[in-house]
Amino acid sequence: MPRKRKLLAQLSTLQSNSSFLPFDALENLNTTPDGDSSPKSSKYFAIEKKSSSQLEADFFNQPCISLAKSFLGQILVRKLPDGRELWGRIVETEAYLGGEDEASHSKGGKQTQRNAAMFMKPGTLYVYQIYGIYFCVNVSSQGEGAAVLLRSLEPLQGLDVMRELRSASRKGPTKLLKDWQLCNGPSKLCQAFGIDKAFDQRDLTQDAAIWMVPGHDPPGEQDVVATTRIGIGNRGEWAQKPLRFYLRGNKFVSVVDKKTEREMAAMGHFSCS
Repeated sequence: MPRKRKLLAQLSTLQSNSSFLPFDALENLNTTPDGDSSPKSSKYFAIEKKSSSQLEADFFNQPCISLAKSFLGQILVRKLPDGRELWGRIVETEAYLGGEDEASHSKGGKQTQRNAAMFMKPGTLYVYQIYGIYFCVNVSSQGEGAAVLLRSLEPLQGLDVMRELRSASRKGPTKLLKDWQLCNGPSKLCQAFGIDKAFDQRDLTQDAAIWMVPGHDPPGEQDVVATTRIGIGNRGEWAQKPLRFYLRGNKFVSVVDKKTEREMAAMGHFSCS
């Protein structure tokens, strides 16, 4: 059997046995019978390397609000210890400006051991725990103590693994989660992507286990809804500022603000569906 036909047969067998092909299985398919693992020119076995399209430092080096909007449509990638990758499109974010922002962990410029990542270079992960069990992940931006909360993702790759990770974090018998339930909230996406406190202060431009790549269909300004942040509570005027951004019409968003969408439609920002 010609080499290409034999390798394609192996690939077909692997795919029929698993809906989520392990990274190392692809590596094995790209190895010759004598063990030579040098790159091959065949289009069937080209493996895209991490650095080929990764978002670099210049992307993250933006003011907080600008970065929160720019994240929409970009893709978060998480590489698990076994080599499998989880991909999710960012569809909802919140900006926390630091300084005078009463809802920010760094309000008043206060720097602690817990929030140190908010004061690090843009693109640094800030992971904190809530209720003693759940985690939320943020990314630092320009501005002293400013960071963007990743609030919801649209799962793209590795959904079965995400379900396993979500189920492992839930107590007692659980129903099978639908696709839109996997990452529609900051703590849910952390569970689905296996993100915990160990990821705090990691650099998205340098880390081998988590990074971002550009989305293929960046949204236009008319596709973005700007509204109030979730769970802010009693923070005065800061509770009412439109610092949450999400993709209009995307079913993976955690909380849809129909009132704001109607107001934006009335102002001609987009047609009301």
